[in-house]
Amino acid sequence: MTDHNYHDRPHRHHYDAEMLSVEEARDRILSYFNTLPSSDTPLVDALGQVLAEELVASFDIPPMSNSAMDGYAVFAADTSGASKKKPVELPVTGVIAAGQLPDHPLSPATAIRIMTGAPLPGNADAVIPFEDTDEQERKKRDESSGSVSVHISVEPGDNVRDAGEDLRAGQRVFEEGQILRAGEIGVIASLGYASVNAVRRPTVAIVSTGDELLQPGEEHQPGKIYNSNAYSIASMVTRYGGVPWIIGIAKDTVESLEKLLDDAVSADLVVTSAGVSKGDYDVVKDVLSLRGEIALWSVRMRPAKPLAFGTLKRRDGSAVPHLGLPGNPVSAMVAFEQFGRPALRLMMGKQQTGKPSIQAVMDDPIHNYDGRRIYARVRVYTNDSGDYHARLTGNQSSGVLSSMALANGLAICTDDIGMIDAGETATVEMLDWPDDIF
Repeated sequence: MTDHNYHDRPHRHHYDAEMLSVEEARDRILSYFNTLPSSDTPLVDALGQVLAEELVASFDIPPMSNSAMDGYAVFAADTSGASKKKPVELPVTGVIAAGQLPDHPLSPATAIRIMTGAPLPGNADAVIPFEDTDEQERKKRDESSGSVSVHISVEPGDNVRDAGEDLRAGQRVFEEGQILRAGEIGVIASLGYASVNAVRRPTVAIVSTGDELLQPGEEHQPGKIYNSNAYSIASMVTRYGGVPWIIGIAKDTVESLEKLLDDAVSADLVVTSAGVSKGDYDVVKDVLSLRGEIALWSVRMRPAKPLAFGTLKRRDGSAVPHLGLPGNPVSAMVAFEQFGRPALRLMMGKQQTGKPSIQAVMDDPIHNYDGRRIYARVRVYTNDSGDYHARLTGNQSSGVLSSMALANGLAICTDDIGMIDAGETATVEMLDWPDDIF
């Protein structure tokens, strides 16, 4: 880097006192949220939700010792010295299918045919797999299955699942606050529960504003653009565990926006897009002034500097948090990542954890001209040595949504750094992790 180039040197900027840092804005926003109440939730719908009570096993799993193989239940001692050259032949006295109970105990020097998961008969202490007997040869010769030749010796406990080896009656299975993943849901189902008490998902009402907007599916008109923000934000709400509710498009009048907000305020969070900058038709700030409180207005970040947050009053006098996103589509998505996602996590009872981040060598420079934190859209990949690299996904204008679609991460240039040059390392907040890094 050369000394005479302003953008090649880290330097400190003079900050606008009215703008909050990302952290200050996030902390202020989150102070308006609480964990939502719990509800009885069908297991099939509970993925990603937070358990709202301790869960204790009421019985052993498995409830009885059972076979881990299709094979023959035996006394291990009866197989001593058995091999393919010197097999041990045992009379077969019965068959136990999965889901059936044994109708008699095992007698010495005999075997009972048993399927995987079937309860072990009394006195049996091991299972011989089918493949370690001559069963297939007997079937080929169309011989009776009245006896079987055993080709291996086993020890007590071989191929047996002991009663309670997974869970014991009275055992605390999960603590309150456990996030329910596929494994947890499977365990809860194994205990016989069809539903679980979990923190409910937040409902997020999404209102778009602008005379220029058309809904996808409508015929294109000159001077109009399609409403992409509602659908990208709704998708992010779903991804992070909420329930999106697309209300519609408000015209650039206070009356039109007020009408849509009458329905939207019944949600747990209201998200609007556009109408938060300083234009004559940016009406969201006017409605906030009429219906509620403005808690912050501007954040020291790029994209997404104009950001409104406050509360909107309901008819019953209560209030609902309102996040006013910028109208530019990339700004709206980046702002929701930084502020909407944490709010959803708090409402769902989850700990505040950031997206996974890595250190990556930049293929392209990131210029910071005005002292805001930059979130640059990048594609992270690994080189032949397995090191992380990141390249810009094209035009970084906040209106170029395709560059967001190409990105799997946001490279961060902090507000006190004038430039991250090509070849230098940047922190990258991953949007997709880890499957999409290649």
